[in-house]
Amino acid sequence: MNDPRQVTPPRSILGFSHPTQTTLHVRLAGSWRFTDGLPGIDDVQQQFAEALHIDRVTFDATALTAWDTGLLTFLMQSFDICEQHRAEVDRSGLPQGVQRLLALAEAVPERQGVRRTQARDAWLSRIGRQTLSMFEAMADAMTFLGDACLAFLRLLRGQVQFRRKDFALILQDCSARALPIVSLISFLVGLILAFVGAVQLQQFGAQIYVADLVGLGMAREMGAMMTGIIMAGRTGAAFAAQLGTMRVNEEIDALTTMGFSPMDFLVLPRMLALMTMLPLLCLYADVMGILGGLVVGVGMLDLELAQYVNESVLAVRLLDFGLGLIKSAVYGVVIAIAGCYRGMQCGNSSAAVGQAATSAVVTSIVWIVVASAILTVIYDVLGF
Repeated sequence: MNDPRQVTPPRSILGFSHPTQTTLHVRLAGSWRFTDGLPGIDDVQQQFAEALHIDRVTFDATALTAWDTGLLTFLMQSFDICEQHRAEVDRSGLPQGVQRLLALAEAVPERQGVRRTQARDAWLSRIGRQTLSMFEAMADAMTFLGDACLAFLRLLRGQVQFRRKDFALILQDCSARALPIVSLISFLVGLILAFVGAVQLQQFGAQIYVADLVGLGMAREMGAMMTGIIMAGRTGAAFAAQLGTMRVNEEIDALTTMGFSPMDFLVLPRMLALMTMLPLLCLYADVMGILGGLVVGVGMLDLELAQYVNESVLAVRLLDFGLGLIKSAVYGVVIAIAGCYRGMQCGNSSAAVGQAATSAVVTSIVWIVVASAILTVIYDVLGF
């Protein structure tokens, strides 16, 4: 005698019949759980392929013993096939619980991008979409830049409204709080420049010109660029995160509703703060870089302190410092606009805030390098 406890539970059973030539009757029996090895949806597709025309599909679930979301998935896929073939679906033969869950699933629209499609678009189509998105991004960036310029003009006419206290806090964050990291990086950059130059100049007995190399390199280029990169990672990302969080919390929309211009109230103070403070930080970075070169010159090259200082004074002119300060001011505007732009276009999620901060840093550094190249060419054309 067989033990009833060892009876194999009923598996998923799928059957088909055609009560009429244009009707497909689907019979569901047994246990329809994911663990039971559900039948494939290809069986339903094959029924439509073999029949000449099916305009109605019915279901019979009287022999159904158990089910879970596996059944719901099968039915949703079957409904999609019926919709493709324009066949009417009769759900009256399904259990009431299944019908309610299906109605609930269809009441909420599917989120875009969740379902992964197997077919890949043609490469030409992908290139076209990426090109269009690139032009749209460029148009948005130019619009934002134009709004920033108009806000600056309104500032000159005295028509801008923003809190002076907020501007003072931003000014402090862009200046005094950035001194430690600027000091460290600039000192090390000057030290590295001096060390690299000394390795080559010592071969010709011209180690005194290390002072010229470090002084001119820091004053004209490296001081402004390193300060800009530091502030892009430190302050530009902070601007994007701050404005992105405000976008997520709908604070920017609230400002607009109350009649305040986000460009005047949020972007302009940050742009003014960086444009004002970055030249001062650049000048401080120049001094720290020259000090780093002095340490190498006096400590490793056996140069006299007075000799190194005199050579630096003879090599570096005030014009060289001025050209570097102009670059730093441009970098300040670039960093502020990139950080605020990425923050203002942030999405409505916490992940979008992180992406905005990352994009702000990348955009700032890229445009710092581009601006440096453009200004260097202009200086060369003008004979500086």
